[in-house]
Amino acid sequence: MSRMILAPSMMCTDMMNVEKSLRIFEEEGIELLHIDVMDGEFVPNLALGLDWIRQLGRITAIPFDIHLMVTDADMKLDWIPFREGDFVSLHPEACVHVQRALTALRSKGVHPGLSLNPPTGLSVLEYLLDDIDYVNVMSVNPGFAGQPLIPSALKKAGDLKRMLEKNGREDILIEMDGHVSPETAPKMLEAGATILVGGTASVFIKGHSLQENIRAMRKIAD
Repeated sequence: MSRMILAPSMMCTDMMNVEKSLRIFEEEGIELLHIDVMDGEFVPNLALGLDWIRQLGRITAIPFDIHLMVTDADMKLDWIPFREGDFVSLHPEACVHVQRALTALRSKGVHPGLSLNPPTGLSVLEYLLDDIDYVNVMSVNPGFAGQPLIPSALKKAGDLKRMLEKNGREDILIEMDGHVSPETAPKMLEAGATILVGGTASVFIKGHSLQENIRAMRKIAD
């Protein structure tokens, strides 16, 4: 497994040239496409549409990393156009029957995960480790791109790594989502993260091509 799995945030891509971006991502060996689904209720924003996700799945085989930022996610799983092998995370803060939802996700052939808001403690994971394949440690408050890193997220990722090691679950991947940049990525990797969501501070830095930005990020993990 690569030391760093780079997951470009599709919320930040040029929506008028999505297919062009996808071909670049394929050529550069991008492992995951991070897709934020927002309902305007759990977070104060709307993105990305389910029909848009369905169309995206028809023009690329890159697995999706779908981040459900929606209320009552456990009641809406049948709405989402998952593909077998995709990664799908939901927020325990917005889900009444978390374990049941994770079980439902696995039954659909996807990798179930949990996304944790910055103030959410790791104790929520204690009885769910057998139900998840990854944990998304939010390093910004969810809802908007371009926010500064919340420093305590690095400590949380490190604490999570030790928790997983203590429980013999090093196979569970740690993702970090929020202000991933050439400066913060090394700290995230050192803390234990493997999946890094690339947004406006990394994959989509203005003034540079997608290829240049991706290759600069890859060098960090070498």
